[in-house]
Amino acid sequence: MIIKILLGYILGYLRISVEGYYIERFINLCNNKKIIIWNIKKDKNVKIYFNVSIKDFRKVAKIAKKFKCKLKIERKKGIPFLLNKYRKRKIFAILLIVVVTIIIASSNFVWNIEIKEEKGENLEKIYEDVKEAGLSIGMLKNKIDRKEIINKVCLKRDDIAWMGIEIKGTNVLISIVKSDKKPEIINQNEYCSIVAEKEGIITKINPQNGTANVKVGDVVKKGTPLINGWIEGKYTGIRYVHSRGEIEAKVWHTKSIKIPYNTTEKRETGNIQKLYSIKFNKFEINLQKRVSKFKIYGTIETENKFKLFSNFYLPISVKKTVLKEEVEEEKIYSKEQAKNLGIQQLEEELQKEIEDATKIVNKNINTYEHENDIEIYLTYEVLEKIGTKERIIF
Repeated sequence: MIIKILLGYILGYLRISVEGYYIERFINLCNNKKIIIWNIKKDKNVKIYFNVSIKDFRKVAKIAKKFKCKLKIERKKGIPFLLNKYRKRKIFAILLIVVVTIIIASSNFVWNIEIKEEKGENLEKIYEDVKEAGLSIGMLKNKIDRKEIINKVCLKRDDIAWMGIEIKGTNVLISIVKSDKKPEIINQNEYCSIVAEKEGIITKINPQNGTANVKVGDVVKKGTPLINGWIEGKYTGIRYVHSRGEIEAKVWHTKSIKIPYNTTEKRETGNIQKLYSIKFNKFEINLQKRVSKFKIYGTIETENKFKLFSNFYLPISVKKTVLKEEVEEEKIYSKEQAKNLGIQQLEEELQKEIEDATKIVNKNINTYEHENDIEIYLTYEVLEKIGTKERIIF
């Protein structure tokens, strides 16, 4: 909304007065039709003053006519009216030339980088890697080496299957397809063994092709052969095969945490403060004092860029900073409360890690009490399939 209001100042707006008996209904209908009006002031109960953009004026006039309200233009504000006032003077021509020159000059630079990832997946630190590869806001478009940037990013990361760069206006669109880390596929006519992909105690082993190398109750480590990819016969000797079978083991998932008995926690009060600034590329102009009225607060920043068309961004943006007031509260836990809190947090973490909760067969909790805190270790014993195929290389 703030951007639309600022655009109203730039593109021109009208100060309107509306007089009638259905003022409240008039305002509600404007809101329903998403017509932005601002700086609303009431004069008694039958007359209001407000600002509206030139584009929305006709819509407002129709609504006023519908409710038989008297509408009057009080003032005209904004750059278009200012230019119209001085159209016969040199300042108009100079200002027009300056604006056109700035727009033409800006069209040679990159003012926005849009990263579009397949299926909405977010790749961590991808923008930083793109910037490091040589693409940044404010650079000349003819200096962009798309092939080099793609090669640098793809060589650095192993989670990208495909990457494309497209320049549209002053916008650079980067399309990314994430690569899936799939296990190596071994053809049925190739020889392979089955090995353990994690540590555990074997609870079930059923070799369907190959020779079992372990038995129920054995403790195995990662990489231990479970079913060998060969069969040894009394008369045929050793014959290599593509091993198959079902192996299940009891594995351990462990997490730990320290919970202090005395701690200070932050809590939001619900009070907020909004600060706005205008950015011209890297140069920032604050519209208000940046001093917060809160002692302790959290910060959320958003930035909206101006654009003339869908892909023609300008080096101008509005930055909104929301300060959320926080208060510090001292928390004192008993040993039992600290223990329960720690167990709850660890259980939430472990349940995200374990795919099938029905396979949990046991839960072990170990605690170590100290003078100022309690240390908690939580271990889940889970039944999982741990076998993975490994090609036999001669």
